[in-house]
Amino acid sequence: MVHVVADGWEPMRILVINAGSSSLKWQYFDGDRLVIDENIQRWNPADGFDDVVAAVSAAGGVDAVGHRVVHGGPKLRETTVIDDDVVEYLKTTVDLAPLHQPPAIAGIEIARAAFPDAVHVACFDTAFHRTLSSAASTYALPKEWNERWQLRRYGFHGLSHAYAYRAGAQLAGVSTDSRILTAHLGAGASLCAIHEGRSVATTMGFTPLEGLVMVTRSGTVDPGLMLWLLEHTSMDVKQLSDAMEHGSGLAGLSGTSGDVRDVVAGVDAGDTDAITAWEVFNHQLAGLAGQMIVAMGGLDLLVFTGGIGEHQQRVRDSLASALGFLGVELSSAANDAASGDAVISSAASRVPVVVVTAREDLQIVREVASVVSR
Repeated sequence: MVHVVADGWEPMRILVINAGSSSLKWQYFDGDRLVIDENIQRWNPADGFDDVVAAVSAAGGVDAVGHRVVHGGPKLRETTVIDDDVVEYLKTTVDLAPLHQPPAIAGIEIARAAFPDAVHVACFDTAFHRTLSSAASTYALPKEWNERWQLRRYGFHGLSHAYAYRAGAQLAGVSTDSRILTAHLGAGASLCAIHEGRSVATTMGFTPLEGLVMVTRSGTVDPGLMLWLLEHTSMDVKQLSDAMEHGSGLAGLSGTSGDVRDVVAGVDAGDTDAITAWEVFNHQLAGLAGQMIVAMGGLDLLVFTGGIGEHQQRVRDSLASALGFLGVELSSAANDAASGDAVISSAASRVPVVVVTAREDLQIVREVASVVSR
């Protein structure tokens, strides 16, 4: 496990809250030690945090609360101590992430009332990508549009990428200043090129729809095709949006749930739609990985994380094979047996390859500790 404490940090009791539209994930840390790890399904913000308050009080109270927030908007580009002004600003960002911001804001408001003496800190998935250069973050749209509506590549999964590259470097025994490609592959998926500890390129953009083929999301599609569908079919914007978000990707191509396990089963059974979905997914993954590697001028470490990245050895093997010309080579035995954090590259591989368990909670602890210690 990567060390999460910041330099000069005095151990404290930190509550990590990830409030979703229908679930509440929370972890309670006493220093580096994870004391409570809960995932409450069918959580309703109206129910408040009574159970959380009771459990945390019984465990000894809390000094700081770290909140996972998907989008910081154009203004909040680093981990931020929450006050009333921050909450009001976050309410103006709902249109940027309408599925994720409202429950996060509700969680913040409830937690601030429940733990009024704690320091509350917002940890943004977009913040890690604040280091993108203007060349990497700017869309070639009219300058007036970009300035008026703050159109830019924000990038997402930043907390996962930030944790994975550090943990991966520690596991592989390479410097965190190396050229590291992190592959967060789950229901939502993105790649990040990290050089000298900074995000220099990523596949998601203004929204989480851009980039890789995902379980139900389309990934990158010709914008002209979208305009053509709006102009020449009976679909409206809402129907098109729903299809892109929930009816495309692996699910839309294969006719399955989109779960990679179902797609792989279809491939093994000779189902042509599943085979097409599998090939499109891996083609896009390899192509965008190449783009990320070019952006940082080479590759010193490949890190897989996320549900698919951690558990689907055939996806890992496919990408490693595509990058074989760079000297990437997996150990078949290690790849098949990988469980938890593991090195899966062969001894002959010029580039180490590792699997890292996604731990956004530990990254949030690290960021909260860093902010509070300052």
